[in-house]
Amino acid sequence: MPAAEERSAARREATGRRLERLAALRGRAALPGQFWDVVAVTAADAEQGRAYRRQLAEKLRGKELPLGARYHVFVDPPGHKMGNGGSTLHVLQCLEDLYGDKWTSFIVLLIHSGGYSQRLPNASALGKIFTALPFGDPVYQMLDLKLAMYIDFPARMKPGVLVTCSDDIELYSTGLTETVTFDRPGFTALAHPSDLTVGTTHGVFVLDPSSFSGEGGVEYTSCRHFLHKPDVETMRRCGAVCLRGGSSQQSSSGDHSDSEGGWECVYTDSIFYMDHSIAEQLLAFYKQMGTLCCEIDAYGDFLQALGPGATQDYTQHTGNVTKEESQLVEVRQKLYSLLKGTALNVIVLNNSKFYHIGTTQEYLFHFTSDSELKFELDLLPVAFSSFSESAGSSDHSATVIQSVLEPGCSMGPGSVIEYSRVGPEVSIGKNSIISGSHINLKVDVPSNCFLSSLSIRMSDQVKYISMVFGVEDDLKRSVKSLRDLHSLRFFGASLPECLGRWGVQVSDQLFSSGSTRLGLWTARIFPVCSTLIESVEMSLKMLNSVQCASAFTLNGFKLLSVEEMLACKDVEDMLKFRKQIYDEICLQRGKEKLDL
Repeated sequence: MPAAEERSAARREATGRRLERLAALRGRAALPGQFWDVVAVTAADAEQGRAYRRQLAEKLRGKELPLGARYHVFVDPPGHKMGNGGSTLHVLQCLEDLYGDKWTSFIVLLIHSGGYSQRLPNASALGKIFTALPFGDPVYQMLDLKLAMYIDFPARMKPGVLVTCSDDIELYSTGLTETVTFDRPGFTALAHPSDLTVGTTHGVFVLDPSSFSGEGGVEYTSCRHFLHKPDVETMRRCGAVCLRGGSSQQSSSGDHSDSEGGWECVYTDSIFYMDHSIAEQLLAFYKQMGTLCCEIDAYGDFLQALGPGATQDYTQHTGNVTKEESQLVEVRQKLYSLLKGTALNVIVLNNSKFYHIGTTQEYLFHFTSDSELKFELDLLPVAFSSFSESAGSSDHSATVIQSVLEPGCSMGPGSVIEYSRVGPEVSIGKNSIISGSHINLKVDVPSNCFLSSLSIRMSDQVKYISMVFGVEDDLKRSVKSLRDLHSLRFFGASLPECLGRWGVQVSDQLFSSGSTRLGLWTARIFPVCSTLIESVEMSLKMLNSVQCASAFTLNGFKLLSVEEMLACKDVEDMLKFRKQIYDEICLQRGKEKLDL
């Protein structure tokens, strides 16, 4: 078996073992030291916080989570966007408020899940941390996978905080006698060998090549300097590029060929741990600052201050923040002064793979086409669904998650259907995402289509609304003037062209954010309907009018933007719809067993 296949097989075996360990703990109380004392999930605002708490309660009631841990959702304070760094500081404050000095003895898992997932909007309403995965019964969500992948850590961790994000997956294997242990003072981060192109979108560790070999499963070393989303030239100049696969680990500062069996790589970040001494220092800093009026990155602004090679040059670079605030440079410089000289320990996981599931393109690729992730996580083409033989897919690359597909419907390769009902006369094209929808009409859903339905509450009544886009549409993009709307694209057409076909007037009232952010996220273009089926039908007709260059008037409908529909979402009704699908699948399976 080739070396790459052996490494992948080892990751699959290790992942399976961790999933089994979590399965054995679900619905049971863990022994002391066996699991996290606190699992904390962050939320962007009160409404998102309520949605997360509701789903956590459902999972606990369904015995899908280990018992004994304290599960918390902590909502960012209102006002300025504070980033995952500011959110980390706020969580430390919340833990002290809840538990006093006792929190310093806790082993804490902190999962950042605030924000509205504009690049993967089927996760916008209920959160990326609750994104469904194509395996498990009931289906696993990102939260379950996080708990499984880190299941070995609490027993080998001193009191402190492990920080992770909600839209990535780290799979790794270790040798039989090797362990991943978090017991050193300061910060400890996991490092993964990655191509240089991956390094440009991640944090990169500048390690001393003589301190590790690149062999075995786990190596402990220290970081001289941490680079945040560096370009390739910076990686080379700083000595971050290594030649991997030779007899020893080498630093590479120039071009090389693969003729000697090596390949250039950098070691990129994923999760990091800080001991309680550091956590208390950061909490004291947060209290001293009072109100935080800028966006801080937990990786860029904490880790770049660490290691003997750190300088404060990065404090002036503001290209990576959503909105530059006047306080940002000052806060960074204070953090640098606070953390300078602190150790950044690195655990190199030589046989590891980092997967990011944060965009529609990544979501579709990893769940349908990525044979490596499919193999290592044992992902299924049909996960806990009612999917008859006559409901077809043109190949095995389509994925169905907790959905009911009636006989006669069809779906193209590379598409994902989750938490949906699809009728017998529905044809879904390739590379599309259908989420939370009920399609029960004769229709061809085009390729590269994104369709996601929400329950909303208006005037104390439940209504329904379905957002539809192209999977490559940029929902984060905005313009400052109505004159620039032509640069916004909806399924390949300019937004003003689409508005004309729908009979929607261009004005300041078109956008929910007023004149501050004009974009697809804030455009009031989606009709509110009395039934879920009708809302899907209306949105698909909107899309069809754009594709066929024909008119479809939205006059007479109350129109909302994605921003507004999320603000009035009815989580209870959406979870009720999912439960109905779940019960129907269970009933169908029961009948099939009786027939056998």
